[in-house]
Amino acid sequence: METETSLSALPMPRAGLVEEASFGQSRLSLQGFTIRVVVVLLIFVVGAFLGAYRGLPFFSGSPGIDGITNPAATLDPQSASATNNEGASSQSESSVVALGRLQPKGKTITVASPSGASDARIASLLLDEGDRVTTGQTVAELDSLPSLQLAVASALVNISAKEAALAQARATVAVNLAEAKASRDRALAAVQLARQALERERSLSQGGASSRSTLQSAEASLAQSMSDLAKADASIVRYQSAAGTLQPDIAVAERNLDLAKAELAAARDNLGKGVVISPISGTVIAINSRPGERPASAGIMTLGDTGHMQVELEVYQTDIRRIATGQTVSISSPALSQDLEGSVTLIGHEVEQQTVLSADPAANTDARVVRVTADLDFRSSSLAARLTGLEVVGRVAVGKDHE
Repeated sequence: METETSLSALPMPRAGLVEEASFGQSRLSLQGFTIRVVVVLLIFVVGAFLGAYRGLPFFSGSPGIDGITNPAATLDPQSASATNNEGASSQSESSVVALGRLQPKGKTITVASPSGASDARIASLLLDEGDRVTTGQTVAELDSLPSLQLAVASALVNISAKEAALAQARATVAVNLAEAKASRDRALAAVQLARQALERERSLSQGGASSRSTLQSAEASLAQSMSDLAKADASIVRYQSAAGTLQPDIAVAERNLDLAKAELAAARDNLGKGVVISPISGTVIAINSRPGERPASAGIMTLGDTGHMQVELEVYQTDIRRIATGQTVSISSPALSQDLEGSVTLIGHEVEQQTVLSADPAANTDARVVRVTADLDFRSSSLAARLTGLEVVGRVAVGKDHE
């Protein structure tokens, strides 16, 4: 009975185990299938998303296969869809696009206060923004100018005084020389008379007709006359110049006059420290300091030759091989009523960091570029004359000959 009972009870637990195992396996299979389906769907969704949005701006600055990042300067609607063999934006086969700025020919210059102006302040500005200026023209006056002008006037008066002193010295020397010659003539006559008197007294003394004291008086008179003659000769030497030399008094007066002239030259040179002179011909682009202020570190004003405008483009380093002088450049900007035209005149010799950036917030801001300068034609210069510093997009027509 126990055996039959145990045998009869066996099929039920075994069947339950089989059914339970089959149900577990089918549940696991269903879960695995569901996971596979979800993974496949996710792959398709991600792939579709990437394919649909591959052209958005945040993909345009992404690294290429070789790790080179597309520069902001080459982002152009007509050229951003292709990449060259270096991973940078290839532009197109016929042009290279780059960002740049408009500038006067020769760039702008900052006019600073003259050297040695010390702490002088600006007294007056003689020009305003937009005015034309020529080389050497005075553009501003400093408050030190009146004192410097007074120094020049004083030097001029000093020269007049020294010239008068020179004239006086020449006249005095001439008079003294004439007096010395007259004194010599008198002394020479006195010597002759004294000699004659001495000879007569000696004859009388030998005959006993003259006393000893009279003879001695005649000898003393001759000695005095000789002394007067020597003094007259010395005066002549004093006031008469030797051949090829100046009389000493006149020489001193002339040197004093030379010194006064040197002081006048120094005063006139210092006068330049009270005014600001334009070093070029051009246009006043900006006023950086106003009357009453010390000239700022940015200078007093900014000048530029806006009659001849240029554009300085920042061409990406891998595209510079396609650039050559003489190539045509087309310039565009929303601020311009029409495109500008020019030609490449200068290609830089240094690879630098990009300074003109795209408005795209995801654009590369550390691109390496070479500066390329292009002169604008007369029409374009006229249109760009009042837009110094405007950021523009330049398209250089390179063609296939410069590949």
